[in-house]
Amino acid sequence: MQETSRSSSIVRYSLKVAFGLAASVVAISAANAQQSSSRQSLESLASDARNWPIASRDYANTRFSALDQINAGNVSRLKLAWSFSIGANRGQEAAPLVINDTMYVVGPYDGPHPNQVFALDAATGELKWSYAPKPDPAAKGVACCDVVSRGLAYDNGKIFLNTLDDHMVALDAQSGKELWVAKLGDINLGETMTMAPLAAHGKVFAGNSGGEMGVRGWLTAVDQHSGQIVWRAYSTGPDSEVLIGSDFKPHYDWLKGKDLGARSWPADHWRIGGGTVWGWLSYDPETNLVFYGTGNPGPWNSNQRPGDNLWTSTVFARDADSGAAKWAYQMSPHDLWDHDEINENVLLDLEIGGQQRKTLVHPGRNGYMYVIDRATGEVISADPYDTVTVYKGVDLNSGRIIPNDALKPVLNKTVENICPAPPGAKDWQPMAWSPRTKLLYVPHQHLCANFNANEVSYIAGTPFVGATVDMYAGPGGHRGEFLAWDPVKRAKAWSITEKLPVWSGALATAGDVVFYGTMDRLFKALDAKTGQTLWQMRGPSGFIGQPVTYMGRDGVQYVAILSGVGGWPGVVANAEIDPRVRNSALGFVGAVQDLPLYTVGGSSLLVFSLGHPEGAQTPSGP
Repeated sequence: MQETSRSSSIVRYSLKVAFGLAASVVAISAANAQQSSSRQSLESLASDARNWPIASRDYANTRFSALDQINAGNVSRLKLAWSFSIGANRGQEAAPLVINDTMYVVGPYDGPHPNQVFALDAATGELKWSYAPKPDPAAKGVACCDVVSRGLAYDNGKIFLNTLDDHMVALDAQSGKELWVAKLGDINLGETMTMAPLAAHGKVFAGNSGGEMGVRGWLTAVDQHSGQIVWRAYSTGPDSEVLIGSDFKPHYDWLKGKDLGARSWPADHWRIGGGTVWGWLSYDPETNLVFYGTGNPGPWNSNQRPGDNLWTSTVFARDADSGAAKWAYQMSPHDLWDHDEINENVLLDLEIGGQQRKTLVHPGRNGYMYVIDRATGEVISADPYDTVTVYKGVDLNSGRIIPNDALKPVLNKTVENICPAPPGAKDWQPMAWSPRTKLLYVPHQHLCANFNANEVSYIAGTPFVGATVDMYAGPGGHRGEFLAWDPVKRAKAWSITEKLPVWSGALATAGDVVFYGTMDRLFKALDAKTGQTLWQMRGPSGFIGQPVTYMGRDGVQYVAILSGVGGWPGVVANAEIDPRVRNSALGFVGAVQDLPLYTVGGSSLLVFSLGHPEGAQTPSGP
C-alpha cells in the first residue's frame, strides 16, 4: 500500500439533513466559532474539565476529572443516556476523546471497516462524520494479542490515528478529511501498532508492537503538520540508535557505559530483541521530557539471550524535541517471565520523608509499585502490590531487582508457581490518581503460571516466543483485583477481588467516585474513599475499555466506556480459539477457560448520565 495512494472513506452527515434545520447566519457563525476553538492547544483544552482531550485525560496520566456533578451521593441514579455501535465485535480497549462537545472514538482492526474513526455529538450521540482507512489485511495475521486499538490523539485541530498495519494518519477534526499518512513500520517483520499516540510540543509520538515476533522496539516522533519523522529512538542496539549521548545520566552505575544496548546481548541478538513500545506515554511540559516504558526481551526463553538485555523492560526519559535519552532505569534485567514495563508512568508531586519530590509512579508488571524520582531515575520505593514469588525484592541501593534463583527457568523443564504470570501483576490497563484522596486506583490481574522454556528460531514475521505457559488463579482463587494504593504510605488502602482479571482502565473524579469494568459485563462505580460499591450495571459484553467522563454542551456530566471483551485475556470469547486448550493465546486461555460462559464479543459505546439537572437545557442539535 503506497502512502500517496492510500484511499479514505469519509462519511459526512449534513447538519441540515440530520436535524432538518435550514442553513442560517447563526449556524454559520457557530460553526466558525467551533472550528476556531477546535484548534486550541492541547494544554488549554486539558485545563477545561469539560473535555477529555487525551486518552489519559492529561499529560501526567492521572485519569482524574475535576467534574463533580456525578458524586458518591447520587451516582446510584446513573442511567444510560445513549449508545453507539462501533461495528466490530473484537476487543474494545480504546478511550474516547471529547473535545469541545465532539466525541472521537476508534474501533479495533476487524469488521467491514478496520480501525474506523467516528466523530459524534457528545451530548446526543449523533454521527458527525466517520473515516475508514484501508489497512493491509495481512496485519491481522501478525498481531500478537488481539487486533485492538487503545485510542486516538488530538492537537491543534487534528485527530491522530495509529492503524494496525503501522501507519499514522492525521485527520481534520472538524471534517474527518485525511491530511497526511506516514508509514512507520513493516508488518513483514511482525511489527504492528496498537497504542494510543500522544501529541505534544508539535509532535506525535508512537511506538511499535510485536515483541513476540522478534521485533526491535522503537519510539518515533512525527511532525504534526507534515507527517515527517523527526526522530526515532530504538530500545536496543548501539548508543547512536538508542539516542544515548553525553546528556545521558542514569542514576545507577550499572546502567552507565558505552553501547550497553548492544553489549548486554549475544552478538547481534539485539536486532531481534524486543523492547517494543506499545503502552503509555507521559509528558512533562516543564522539562519537555517524554517518559515511557519498553517491553520484554525476546524470546521468552531467556537461555537464548544471556546478559542484562538492555534497554528492554526499561523506563526512559527523553527530550521531546531531539529524542535524546536523559536517564533510563531497567526494572527487570535479563527478564525471565515476559514482564514488559510498558505500563503507565503517572507524574506526581508527592511529599515523601518531609520533602516535596517530583516523582514518576509506575505499577510494575513484575509486581512492584515503583516511586521514582523523575528528574534522576532514582528508585525511591518499590513495594509488592500483588503476589510475587519470582523475585525477592528490589535493592534500593543498587536499583536491581533480586531474582528468586530457585525458580529460574531451565530448558525443557516445567517451572511451577510463577507469580506474577507473564501478563504481570498488571498489564496495560491504566490506573487512576485522585488528588483528593491521594490514592491510586489500580485495576489488575492476580495470576500465576507454570512455565516451560524451549528453543526457538527466528523467522521474520513469525512467532518468536520459546516457551509454553499455563496460567491459573493466584492464591485465594480469584483472578483479578481493583485496589486503592497509597504511594506515600506504600500500602493498600482497600481492595476488591474479582473472579476474572480486571482488564479495564480506571477513572477517578472530584465527586469521589471511581469507575472500572469487569470481563463478566459489570460496569461499576465505587466510593473512592472506602471502596464501597455504589452502582453497577451489566453491559452487552465484557469491559476491557477505558472509562472517561466529560460535560456536554447541555450542562450534563457524562461517563462513557466501550463494551466489547477481547484483548489478550479475552480472545477466547471473541475468536476461534478452543477453550479446552489451556496454553492457547500464549497461555492465557488456561486462566479464563470459563470466560465464554459470561460473555461474547461486542462493539457498543455506552454513555451514562444522571439526566438533565434543573435549569439545564436539552440540546436540540449541534
